[in-house]
Amino acid sequence: MKIGFKNWLGMKNNDSIKVSSGSSLKMLTSDTGNGFTSWDGHTYNNDLVRSIIRVKARTIAKSTAKHIREDTKGLKVNPEAYMKFLLEEPNPMMSMQQMLEKVVTQLELNNNAFIYINRDDMGYPIGLYPIVSNSVQVLKSTSNVLYLQFQLKNGNTVTFDYKDIIHLRQDYNENEIFGTSNVESLSKMMELVGTVDQGIIKAIKNSNTVQWLLKFQNNLSPKDMKAKTKEFVDTYLDIETADFAGAASVDSKVDAERVEPKSYMPNADLLKESNNRIYSYFNINEKIIQAKYTESEWIAFYETSIEPIVKQLSTEFTRKLFTRKERSFGNSIIFEGSDLAFASMQTKLALTALVDRAIMSPNEMRKVLNMHPVEHGNEFLLRLDTAKEKENGTTTDKATTKGGE
Repeated sequence: MKIGFKNWLGMKNNDSIKVSSGSSLKMLTSDTGNGFTSWDGHTYNNDLVRSIIRVKARTIAKSTAKHIREDTKGLKVNPEAYMKFLLEEPNPMMSMQQMLEKVVTQLELNNNAFIYINRDDMGYPIGLYPIVSNSVQVLKSTSNVLYLQFQLKNGNTVTFDYKDIIHLRQDYNENEIFGTSNVESLSKMMELVGTVDQGIIKAIKNSNTVQWLLKFQNNLSPKDMKAKTKEFVDTYLDIETADFAGAASVDSKVDAERVEPKSYMPNADLLKESNNRIYSYFNINEKIIQAKYTESEWIAFYETSIEPIVKQLSTEFTRKLFTRKERSFGNSIIFEGSDLAFASMQTKLALTALVDRAIMSPNEMRKVLNMHPVEHGNEFLLRLDTAKEKENGTTTDKATTKGGE
């Protein structure tokens, strides 16, 4: 079924179901728990959570998607034009970089993210659309084909064959289909953070309450009490109108007493601990968020938090965009993300030693240094004093790879 972007947004119930004749769809039994509901805990509205997700989403979105074909004839990058353009512009509304930011944000919030694959009449993918829904339910046909039914934000319900869905998961544990939700783990922490924030707001508000109490010895009318109080404030407390600085005097007709505010201000250690718990949950730290990290700290963050998602993107895009037969011919999708862009200049310059050993091409080295590619820069170089060793222990006279001195 060929579906345009506008039609995809406005589908009515079951418009996208494609069931073979004689088959029917049924809900999987509820005791298996094969359903997923997006958490409406307003987590994304929290400034701390959003800053965490923003760093991870933007980092992963910088990965470059490439179609690789490696067979007996050699290795080719982006050999098919249709796939190259699909990986650059997955749909008319966004680039691949923008789509990845959206998808990773959903993955971090819900531990599940979904991308619908729109195919042409020949079965080739022509569009990729991230799905943001309120809930997802697994359906199963009598022929044991799995479908996912999404309740979209606009109220419509759409159903897609699971083979047409790129499904990314985190905390993949008990459920056979979905990653474990963040609700139980995050709700208590977010409640604590919200309580601390409210405590700070109340403490600030309480600091603006009554600070002085005037006790008049004589009985005064309410109007006279307000006038005397205003006179005291204007004379001694109002910075703009006060005639005296830091001193006040009253006669025996009135007693002025200072009221000490008793507002509770959360302890700094409590604030830090609550933030650290959220940092730990998302495998990140304050230095990464505020860009105060060292080279080693960034590499550790990249390998533990970013690389697993980049790897999952590569495997899932490969599985769903290519058939088994196409994969058998060496077709795959690789998301290339490098943490070398954040390495120190000393580390980057040390990599130049790999260029004349045919480990990195000149253009790959220039990319690390944030320089544009040059003509013939994709050719690997090999020093002439580096040669293959023959079986008898001798070496060849010349290197077999094109190179220079």
